[in-house]
Amino acid sequence: MKVAKFGGSSLADSTQIKKVCDIIISDEDRRIIVVSAPGKRSASDTKITDMLINIGNLRLTGAEANAEFDAIAKRFEDICAELNISFLFPSIKEHMKDIIYSNINDKDRFMDAVKSLGEDCSARVVAGYLNTIGHKASYCNPKLAGLLLSVSFGRAKVLPDSYDRLSILRESDEICVFPGFYGYSPEGEIITFSRGGSDISGSILAAAVNADIYENWTDVDCVYAVNPCLVERPFPIREITYDEMRELAYAGFSVLHEEALYPAFRKGIPVHILNTNNPCCQGTKIVAKRKNYDSLVTGIAGEKGFCTLNIKKYLMNREVGFAVKVFQILADEGVSIEHMPSGIDSISIVLRSSDFSAEKERRVIERISLELEVDEVVVNRNLSIVMIVGEAMANTVGTTARAATALSKAGINLEIINQGASEISVMFGVKDEYCDYAVRVLYREFF
Repeated sequence: MKVAKFGGSSLADSTQIKKVCDIIISDEDRRIIVVSAPGKRSASDTKITDMLINIGNLRLTGAEANAEFDAIAKRFEDICAELNISFLFPSIKEHMKDIIYSNINDKDRFMDAVKSLGEDCSARVVAGYLNTIGHKASYCNPKLAGLLLSVSFGRAKVLPDSYDRLSILRESDEICVFPGFYGYSPEGEIITFSRGGSDISGSILAAAVNADIYENWTDVDCVYAVNPCLVERPFPIREITYDEMRELAYAGFSVLHEEALYPAFRKGIPVHILNTNNPCCQGTKIVAKRKNYDSLVTGIAGEKGFCTLNIKKYLMNREVGFAVKVFQILADEGVSIEHMPSGIDSISIVLRSSDFSAEKERRVIERISLELEVDEVVVNRNLSIVMIVGEAMANTVGTTARAATALSKAGINLEIINQGASEISVMFGVKDEYCDYAVRVLYREFF
């Protein structure tokens, strides 16, 4: 049994949807299908989810946003007409209108409900088209199926009970078309995952039904060792482990949402990255244990948007519980820690800038200064992390030195170096302006 998830580019218009349905019906093992909202039809186009976020924000200001609503409705109307399922459009339009023009009692609840519409309508379209071409399919409502999420709007986590509830989908004799990206709270409210969360939905369903494989269909032939936008003809990765992919996704690989691997990993279900526009390509398999190693380094990635909280205090290492107190202050502000390289009398805590606003920075510095009596506490922003990842590195001497030397020769100053305990990754902190350049330098060094 296969669970197959299709991304926004695979569902952008009627032509793409026909490709998706051809793929679905070409293998009877593809029984549960997870869909994203329609993506861009061209480089200058706008994703449906972005259009929905815009209309949601307009409604929050009190605007009617009728023109914006008509633009979204027109996208679905055209898709339905071109697929000869125009009879579905009135119910889709009415469903969108019910949510977009509902009473706004709570901003977060309203926005999550609006954001979910792209995936929900996409699932209705795909199920409807499959039925018209002679294949039994049903739209699967996440609420009725039992996908329950924590009440954390825009950043939900699956509740453990969901897996047992969803497992019954395995017994269906129809193709189940499931909208990705959202589920419901135990109280019946729509809750979304973080952006790109349809990958998470697919992984949860694969784990729930004990699928033999979880297919993730996108618009690239495979995962590459580096972002194809940065390097010509990048090295293709045919096999990669869950751990390697998790590290690379964290550092900016956009092929798969960084939280999507855990449910599949927990059940040992292989994840297969495939191209909707080139379904014959072998793609990339994400597995628990690799059989082949084509290179010392599996992949190189970089991402901007980090900062460091640097703390110095003489004899810090002798002060029992110092780090715990720092962690508590950050926890009080709702800030998660990304990395923490340290010295005898200093620690540097890497944070995501988006989570560490200027106001939070002010409060954290004030508390650390007063409560912990430190010698110095400063924040450095505009930091990027660049990572080299590869399980083969754990058994090879000198990889970190080789990478650091290459960056040094290229004139890139290293703000931070941090090696993971598993020894499959090394993280370098560089200024934002050097991020892409550093990735290219490291790619040339290892590939």
